[in-house]
Amino acid sequence: MPEQIWFTHILNALFAAPVDGLFHLLGIPVLYPAAPITNTFALEVLTALILVIIATLVRSRLSVERPGAIQQSVELSWNAIGDHGEEVIGHGGKRFLPFLFTLFFFILIGNLMGLVPSLDSPTAGIETTLGLALATFVYFHAVGLKKLGIVKYAKSFAGPMIFLAPLMVPLEIISSFARILSLSVRLFANMFAGEMITTIFLALLPIAGIAFMGLHVFIAILQAYIFMVLAMVYLSGATAEEH
Repeated sequence: MPEQIWFTHILNALFAAPVDGLFHLLGIPVLYPAAPITNTFALEVLTALILVIIATLVRSRLSVERPGAIQQSVELSWNAIGDHGEEVIGHGGKRFLPFLFTLFFFILIGNLMGLVPSLDSPTAGIETTLGLALATFVYFHAVGLKKLGIVKYAKSFAGPMIFLAPLMVPLEIISSFARILSLSVRLFANMFAGEMITTIFLALLPIAGIAFMGLHVFIAILQAYIFMVLAMVYLSGATAEEH
């Protein structure tokens, strides 16, 4: 049986049976029936719970006259991401703010989780980053289809000159699917490498390890920002009348 962190152990103790049943219905073999939930998935759940707790705290303490520190931080982040979305996506970019805001903070909290003793970053697992990339891929294509319609959106893959369509369509399709690989591998590689380096230096040279923990925080923020900005760029391309 694989090693489990404390939160994974709790989830498996509570939900192993229904998860095994779900896998059985889907025809997916379960290697460890007593522990079908992996550490990576458990950490994703924990990240989502942290987001829910923060949102609940902010909602319960909303105040116009005397906003608290958490409320001010959330409002500042919300406005900053919304303004940045308008710059990158264009007019109307703020309508994608709920998705972009959630995406950024899910990745950020997941990235920083590796600094907590006994926990790892879920984004240091390819399953998490691939899931985030697929969600982004489906979202920006769905937005493009909704705005432009099936015919007009499909035409955007043919390029500006119709005689080049046989060449452009396969290239555009490959380029579109390559975004999944680009988004997932970039985030996974950076966070996995960052965690390994920090862990090694903390074990061998604690003082240097502390410095690398600071670097890990910087990389965590940077990678969350890059992922979000790339999502904005893809949304901009999907919603453009001509692209």
